[in-house]
Amino acid sequence: MDKKAVLLFVLVGALFIGTGFLESWNTTLGIFNMALVSAIMALGVNMQWGYAGLFNVGVMGFVALGGLAAVLVGMPPVGDAWAAGGLQVLLGLVLGAATIVLAILIYTKMPPTRARIWAMIAVLVLGFVIFRAVFDSGVALVEAVNPAAEGYLGGLGLPVLLAWPVGGVLAAGAAWVIGKTALGLRSDYLAIATLGVSEIIIAVLKNEDWLTRGVKNVTGIPRPVPYEVELQASAWFTDLSARLGVDPIAFSSVTVKLCYAGLFIIVLLILIWFSEKAWNSPWGRMMRAIRDNEVSAAAMGKDVKSRHLQVFVLGSAVVGMAGAMMATLDSQLVPSSYQPLRFTFLVWVMVIVGGSGNNWGAVLGGFLIWWLWVMVEPIGYDALVFLTSGMAEGNWLRDHLLESAAHTRLLTMGLVLLLVLRFSPRGLIPER
Repeated sequence: MDKKAVLLFVLVGALFIGTGFLESWNTTLGIFNMALVSAIMALGVNMQWGYAGLFNVGVMGFVALGGLAAVLVGMPPVGDAWAAGGLQVLLGLVLGAATIVLAILIYTKMPPTRARIWAMIAVLVLGFVIFRAVFDSGVALVEAVNPAAEGYLGGLGLPVLLAWPVGGVLAAGAAWVIGKTALGLRSDYLAIATLGVSEIIIAVLKNEDWLTRGVKNVTGIPRPVPYEVELQASAWFTDLSARLGVDPIAFSSVTVKLCYAGLFIIVLLILIWFSEKAWNSPWGRMMRAIRDNEVSAAAMGKDVKSRHLQVFVLGSAVVGMAGAMMATLDSQLVPSSYQPLRFTFLVWVMVIVGGSGNNWGAVLGGFLIWWLWVMVEPIGYDALVFLTSGMAEGNWLRDHLLESAAHTRLLTMGLVLLLVLRFSPRGLIPER
């Protein structure tokens, strides 16, 4: 990194340190951990946009798939649900997949005649009827098992850290399907496809209770770090708190957040290392050549579609991994919390502000924008209280301004984006 980049990181670090002194270190570490996750999301989007110019507006869907991985890997299986209808649900899914595969085989193997059309229709209709009959009855049995607390199949009960790479694999699989369909078309079709698939993923998570409990949410996802109550009950921790002269309850919360921060920093550094190696390799130079002029790259013998698919899958995998990390940090999966404003628009702001095409710029944008997103609202409220301190209680203008304090974060995001695009259109740390 050059001196400007180092200075910018120091300034952003000063924002977090200042928050720790003015607010609390517990609050600061909470913001810092989510900033680490956001930086990883921004790094994944930067791979797609900065490396190859691929416009992915379905970031939310890939983040949600990462959250699903945390449930499928980390949560224990619900034995009663499996006994009631779990195998029937799996059989239904197998029948549905077999129907699609058989229809594809008919399309590819039979000659293009009317018989092929009728055969495909017959297979799809019959397969759909059988699939729904088996699958729906199994789902009803599963969801009837203690629906207030369970009502789903659960997961594999494996160490939750395994969910992070699995989240990347799930997101990469979805990206491969999208890419095979849309990457050969114009770029706007890719944007439409990613947006549509993202909304479909969220709809599935909200409505398929047997998989994720739907809007009833999955709570208690296991942690890769100790629980606060476990630390508070341990003798060594209480002795350490006494020697340091701190409250063991607050200290336990800080310790847990520090453990999360350590894990997230390791993941971020590994991804940065690989990203920088790839960016400065012949592969990275080829991707930049394709991004800048696809026609010339294709004329030189480069397979543009395959390379686009490659980087699209890689970037989505990184975003999916970040989604699994976030669900692990929150210890819950809340499908209704996945909103485009937070998990698509805000991540794009991080990439643009930080500097698309620069891995360190994406990380800087993740830290800066997330700090602003969290802290601007309380700062804006305090500023409005000060500005309206001379107005009488109950004054309509004063009440209106104070009620509008929550919108200062949206105003700030727009203002920051405009200022960066005006005075540093290539981002705070431009591509080298």
